[in-house]
Amino acid sequence: MEWWDGISVVVHACDVDDGSVRRTLLGKVRRGPYAVLEVQRDDDPDKKFSWPVYVTVVRARKRCATIVLVVAPNAAVATWAASSIDLGLGLGNLKPLVLGPLVVPEVTDQVEAERETELAVLSAVVHGNGPNGLAVVVAALGALGRLDQSHAAAYFQIVYNALREPVRRALEALIMERQTEAKATFPPFAQQLIDRGVREGKLDGLREGKLDGLRDALLRLLGRAGITLTEEHRARIQACTDTATLDRWVENVLGAKTAADVFS
Repeated sequence: MEWWDGISVVVHACDVDDGSVRRTLLGKVRRGPYAVLEVQRDDDPDKKFSWPVYVTVVRARKRCATIVLVVAPNAAVATWAASSIDLGLGLGNLKPLVLGPLVVPEVTDQVEAERETELAVLSAVVHGNGPNGLAVVVAALGALGRLDQSHAAAYFQIVYNALREPVRRALEALIMERQTEAKATFPPFAQQLIDRGVREGKLDGLREGKLDGLRDALLRLLGRAGITLTEEHRARIQACTDTATLDRWVENVLGAKTAADVFS
């Protein structure tokens, strides 16, 4: 894809040792500088301190010019991210290069997405939750087949993580529908990742359901025992996410005379 000044950027997995930097993506230009790429959904003052660190680490490792490239789906966040970062006493600054919704086009045409896959991926990240979000995402994911497995999987993860719940559910339904109709236009790992997410979601739901049941049982038992609870006690019960602790409190009700006996 073509950037300003005709620079072509290819995004690939970051190989920097620092843990926080590893969570970013590293874009390698064919010739010349590197770009540390981040997807920024909200204002985060801490990033104005961490972005210079990312640049320094990559610049030291690669021995070449390095920039921060921020993809911001929200226009207001894009404006915030684009502000220059003063590195101290006005003697140096870092100015992120920002791609927002006003800069990145909506790519919904499959032919164009296959021709400009990196642009299609960025379009899906920036516009995936918008009015034409599903069409943009489908075009991007449909183009991943032209890439090698590792790059395609990385791109899919980026796009999927950027999507909000309604679009995720719509995408999952579309993938399953096309598989049922033997119209598999998405890479196999797309279904595998979604299946894993659904399984994890169900497990989380079952666990939360059990916690809710224990909380309700505890409150009912306390009511029958005539033990008075303050708002602080009730908040403590609702905030507890450990089943063993809730089980212990339920058992304590049997011989308790006060709330203090229950929570001991």
